Amino acid sequence: MSQPRFLCDEMLGHLCRYLRAAGYDTLLANGGRRDAELLRQCREEGRYFLTQDTLISEHKAADGIALILPHAPLDHLVELIDARFHIDWLAHAFTRCLMDNTPLVPADEAATARIPQDARRPDEPLCHCPTCRRVYWRGSHYKRMHARLEAWQRKNT
Repeated sequence: MSQPRFLCDEMLGHLCRYLRAAGYDTLLANGGRRDAELLRQCREEGRYFLTQDTLISEHKAADGIALILPHAPLDHLVELIDARFHIDWLAHAFTRCLMDNTPLVPADEAATARIPQDARRPDEPLCHCPTCRRVYWRGSHYKRMHARLEAWQRKNT
């Protein structure tokens, strides 16, 4: 079974980052685009639309695509998404850029050279985004996010 793909509305940026951290292809709406345009993009790209806009239900195109989420803490939003999509928070964790959703690749020497030696361990895998050139390593930010993904995964089992 293939992984679901998502488009989050502008209000769900934090959720979008965590779905990307879990390895899910997740876009973030921006620029105040109209609902009809976002729904059309979801249909064309095979994505689910995650939104907090209750008016989206007025669009016929939202049927089967839009999941209306309440204004609630992130952990509650995750429970609702888990109930619908059965998210595996760890199977593909940290394989996408948190900023632009691009699949990460192993860091080359040029990318590795941009990371201070004291910020990483020599045996630690480094990845980078070929689009924005951001380098990822397993520092404190990774550890905090990973701990949260693990907690959500434990709730699923």
